Parts: sequence; structure tokens; C-alpha cells
Amino acid sequence: MGYTRDDWSQHYADARDFRRLGDQEKTLLAEHVPTPDNWRALDVCCGTGELAAYLASLGYTVDAADFADGALERARTHHAEATGVRWLCLDIEHDDLAELDEDGYDLITIRLAIAFIHDRARVLRRLAARLRDNGTLVVITPTADHTPDERRHIALGEDELAALTDGFTKAERFDTEGLAVLLLGRAEGSFSTEEKRRPDPQAVFGAAVVATDSFGRILLGRSRRDMWELPGGRVETGESATAAAVRELAEETGLTARVQDACVITVLHDDRLDVRRITAAVRVTSWNGELGLPEPHRFVRWEWHDLHTLPTLGKIFTPSAHTLDAVWPGALPGLPPVHSYPCADTAPPVPGEPPEASRLRARMADTVIGKGWAPSPRLQTALHQVPRHRFMPEIPLETAYHDDLAVVTVREADTSAVSSVSAAWLQADMIEQLQLETGMTVLEVGSGGYNAELLAHVLGPHGRVITVDLDPYVVHRTTRLCAEAGSGRVTPVLGDGCLGAPAHVPAGGFDGIVITHNTADIAPAWRQQLADGARLVVPLEIGGYTRSITLTRRGDTLQAEHFTFCGFLRDRGAAARTAPAVELAGGEVTVRWEDGVPGNVSGLEEALRGPRLETGTEVVLPGHTSFETLQVYAATTLPGFCRLAAPESSQLVSQRDAAAIVADGSLAYLACIQIHKAATPADSRWEFFIHAYGPAAQDLAACFTACVRDWDRHVRKTGYPSLTAHPAGTPDQQLPPGDVLDKPASRLVFQWPGRTP
Repeated sequence: MGYTRDDWSQHYADARDFRRLGDQEKTLLAEHVPTPDNWRALDVCCGTGELAAYLASLGYTVDAADFADGALERARTHHAEATGVRWLCLDIEHDDLAELDEDGYDLITIRLAIAFIHDRARVLRRLAARLRDNGTLVVITPTADHTPDERRHIALGEDELAALTDGFTKAERFDTEGLAVLLLGRAEGSFSTEEKRRPDPQAVFGAAVVATDSFGRILLGRSRRDMWELPGGRVETGESATAAAVRELAEETGLTARVQDACVITVLHDDRLDVRRITAAVRVTSWNGELGLPEPHRFVRWEWHDLHTLPTLGKIFTPSAHTLDAVWPGALPGLPPVHSYPCADTAPPVPGEPPEASRLRARMADTVIGKGWAPSPRLQTALHQVPRHRFMPEIPLETAYHDDLAVVTVREADTSAVSSVSAAWLQADMIEQLQLETGMTVLEVGSGGYNAELLAHVLGPHGRVITVDLDPYVVHRTTRLCAEAGSGRVTPVLGDGCLGAPAHVPAGGFDGIVITHNTADIAPAWRQQLADGARLVVPLEIGGYTRSITLTRRGDTLQAEHFTFCGFLRDRGAAARTAPAVELAGGEVTVRWEDGVPGNVSGLEEALRGPRLETGTEVVLPGHTSFETLQVYAATTLPGFCRLAAPESSQLVSQRDAAAIVADGSLAYLACIQIHKAATPADSRWEFFIHAYGPAAQDLAACFTACVRDWDRHVRKTGYPSLTAHPAGTPDQQLPPGDVLDKPASRLVFQWPGRTP
């Protein structure tokens, strides 16, 4: 028999019944339930209404509820003469009980139905809450001892009956004719904690202590077991993990700390043979005393270690290694699996760095400032003060403070980069372009910690940074590193950056948004969540060439203000796009379309094996001269634009990566060839050539040559064009004149000098 409404309705429609209300049940009710005086009763799971009609005959005003229409139809028919009964179609376990009398009931009954209710304790308390003062909840149910095995599902055993009454201050039981009759009052009892028998020992609980000195170095002891270990040991009976950490620190090293200066960062759980090993990772933020060797029988010596050297130490006790990685995620790669249960309370930031870090940071900041990337005083101060090395603890200081180096901090198993800290000059430029004021709220898409803390420093004590990332580990790492060395004004959020941070948008929108990964398009959420007049800085791919573009919101339009040549890790979220590509000549040449749909490549295999037309453009550049605007100019003005790539071993083409066009079974690409070699790069000369293949080689070469010459004549000395970004679907007539590059979520309009599309 099913337990759905339809099944129960069919049960009653088939004229099937339950056990009739017996005389002894009536006698018990009469003895233990007071005689009504204008009292109200609720009969739950009333079935065909026999008990409800009986209560009405005693003088109760009755609400009779059942969730089966078939039951209620029979009840209304069989007890049409009953007065004072209101029949309600109601699922007492799942429905809203608004239909019940809001003044409550003196008597609530549930007969022969409790066995069919799943959440019995919840339902009984839900009903008991509707009892009036001195009211009674009566439960009548068959008992398992008096019920055949094949009907066991309709009855309750003794343990189930005990569970019904547990927690009720008033709970009486009577038995009659194989039925248990429970009389319950309101559920106003207390609870108590109970113990089972002594558990079989199977786990050991210890604390591992993380303490650093004024130089930010970590304390490790060389144990007699020939490995490095953190201070720590077992938690004793009645002792907290933090108290154990403070005690073990003193016993093993001679250093003293207060319990209030110890904080559990996470609880770690792994298995050592047949023992469950539980380790509380405790961060001590302040200590006193002189480092000693109080337990020479256990330790050879204690030493302070630079974080980035931890992977070179040789043998490290496994729980110590797990604890170090919990405090500084990524500090020790390739650890054995461990379960980690982070604690809500985190330790306050812990100061400490070597003099070398301060010196290198000053050098980096001075270099970035000297090159003009950070003209604003608050950003200059941030570069001098925010400890970049503490957001890449596994990296040597010299590398961390290189002004022109992006540092990969998180890799996937296949060694491909997932997260990195960008070059300091580029971070400074992007922050500068936001034109921030103190107290603003900024969204960063793509987390890591350092860039967010630079922003927080620029925004001041009343500012706020929301940093969102798709990767849970990156968010976890950012959270921990910001907790260790941050301002407390950075909020890491797990989510797909193309959606922005909808739960954190301030009234009026973000005062600035910075994207820290390559993106193929401008996500609508960025424009929608940006305050009008505020700036979005985004590394946008145009024909596969990335430029950090500063865009100011003007209503639904984004107006470009600045371009910076750059490169970032690519987007990995829902908006990520894999450019369609075609391999030719057995993989010697690959053609890909970074924007738009693939072109027609029929005939290209044959064309590449034919003669190559080489056409000079007569556009000559000195060595080390940037032609970054030519790349974007070609990508946005040439029909059939694509990118060509070839391995070093390719003999078919002269460029490893080049701008190209494809049409009519032919291909042409841009080559930059040295025509004069001098003693210095500045005195050398390079000329742009067009290499073309196929029957339309002459036409494609002429088209590409004209593009290069137009760039040289009109664009080379003027820089990037005027650019506006409009929502996808904007009609052509509402766009300004210019070259339109359509992307899935936006329409980009480029207005190049000297060009009328």
C-alpha cells in the first residue's frame, strides 16, 4: 500500500477501513480527557471520521483533517448527521497549517496513523504547539508486540514509542487491546546529553603549533626521529586544542604564549595505519621568551626557516607538513591526502618579514614608479608597504619582487597554470586606470591576494574589495594569505567571474571593476554591476591579441579611455571560448579564428605546397619598435582575419605566430624581417613583408600591404583608436560609425584615424 495522497484516496474509495473505535478506547478517553466545556478538538489523519464524530457527540467542536480526498468523501457521507465538525483536506506533515484554528485546541488526537508519518517527532511538536493550556495530545497506535509480522509497518515498537514521548514534560501511557494510548502535553521539556558505552579507542587528537619570528620565519624542530616537526603534541583530558598548543610550545621550545593568542585555523584528519589522526592546526600570533631545548631526548635542535625553503628541507613529519600547508596553501606541494575542516574564526594578521624583503620591495616600487606606472601617491605608498612576497610564500624573495615578472602560484596536475600574481608594473597600471578614491568598493575578478590588498590599501580603511574566483582552491588560498598578511578589507568569493558578484554589489554599483585574466568578451554583468561613470579595466582579446582596456560606463555604453599591451592567463569560466582552428599540412601550420566563425579552408593544403609570393610593404621599423597597434588594426579592419601558428620545425612558413587572412583558397600572413643588422638593436632595421599562397595570393598580398601602409600613414604615430562597447543586439543604426567587431555579448566599434569603413 502506497503512502501518497492518491494511494490513500484509492484505499478509501475501495471501501477499505481501519480498525473501528473500540469501547475500551472510548473509556480511556473518557477517563483521562476532561469533559468538554465549549472545547475544541483536532482529529489528525481522521480517515473516515469515526473518532471525529465521536468527539463531536461528546460536545467538542471538531476540526477533522486528512490528506486523502477519498477518506473525507466517506467521512462526510457516513457522518452527515454530525454537528460541529469541519472536514479539512490537509497534509499534517507537509502543508501549511494556516487553516487550523488559530486559537488552538484543548484536545488533539492522531489515531492509527503515526506509523505512517516519517518525521514523527517534528509533527508531534508541531501539533503540541497548538494545544491550549492544560490541553492533551493523544496518540493511539498498534504495538509491534501485538501485530503480525506482515503488518509490522502499521505498528510501533517499544523503542519507537519511547522516541515519541522523549522530551515531553507530560507523557502517560496506557495499553488496551494491543494498542498503546499516549497522552502528551506541550513539548516544553528540556534536553540532556547522553553517553553511549566507552568507545573503542581509534583516534588520537593533537595540536600542531605554527609560530613565526619577527622576520616571518617558521619554527621547526629537528627531532630524534630524523625529521623536521612543528611544536605540538596530544591534547590532554579536559584540555582545549589552543591550551594544548600553548603548553606544548612551552614544554618543547621554552617559548611562552597566551591561549588568547592561539587560534585554530583548521582541524585536519588523516589515517595513520588503523588510527584516525586528528590535528588542530593552531596559529600562535604572539609569543615571548628565548628559544631553548627543554626536551633534548626528543629534539636535536630548533631552527627558524624561510617559508620558500620548506620544500628543500627533506623529511617533514606529515601532520606538520599538512599544518604548514593549511596556514600557507601551496607552501608544500604534493602532500598526501588529508581532510580539512576550516574554522570560522581566523587568526589576526601576523607581522614579520626579513630586512631583505623590505629592501627588495622598495627597489620594485621605485622601479615601477620611476617608469611612470604609478603616479598617484596612494598607489605608490601601497607598492612600498603591501608585502608582495607573503602572497606567494613558496617563491624566493628576489623572484617575488621582480618588477617585470608574473609568478604562477597555482597549477593543475598537468602543470598548466591556474592562478598567478601579475607583473607589478601591470598591476600598478590597471589600478591606476581605475582612478579610485578612498572609501570606494571595487570588484576584482580573478583572485590571488596581492592585487586585492594593493586595492584595499589604495581605498583606505573605509574601502572594500570583493575578489571572486571560479577555483575553490584559489579562493581558499586567497582567504588564508589575506588573513595572514592582509588588511581585513578583502572579501574572497567563490563564483564564476563572468557573473560578477551579484550578492555584494553596493547601492549604485561597484566604483571600479578590474579583471585579472584574459577574456574573449565583455560580460554583461560587469557593465550592469558597474556604477555609471565608473571604470572597468579588462584584458580583452581582439583577434587573439590582448590589451588591458580601460572602459568608462556611460549608460549602456562603455567608452575606452586607455589601452595597455599585456598578457594574462585565459578565462576558465562559463564564458571561456576555445577558438576554432584548422591544422594544415600535417600540423605544420594551424589557422585559428579568435573572433567569428571559421573561414573556408578548402584549397589551402594545395596552396601551401605551391609557390610563396613575398611582397615588401616598404614600411620599415627600427629595432625594438612597438607595432602593437598594427595587430589590433589588422584584426579589426581586414576581412577574413585569422591567426597563423607554426612549430619551430615548420619549413612552410617563416613566422611562428602571425596575423593572417584567408580567402578564395588562399592565405597571406604578416612577416617582420630584418633587412639591416647593426651593432645595436636601435640601429637595426626591420621591414614588414606579406607572404601569400594560392590562386588569390596577389590580391591578398595587396590587401594586406594596403592595411600595413594605412596603419603606417594614419595610426602608427597616433596610437589606439576610439572604441565603444555596446550590448549585443544593439541595432546597427544605433552604433556610431566605425569598424564593428561582434562578440557573443557585445558589439565593439573601432574608429581608426584616417579610415572610413
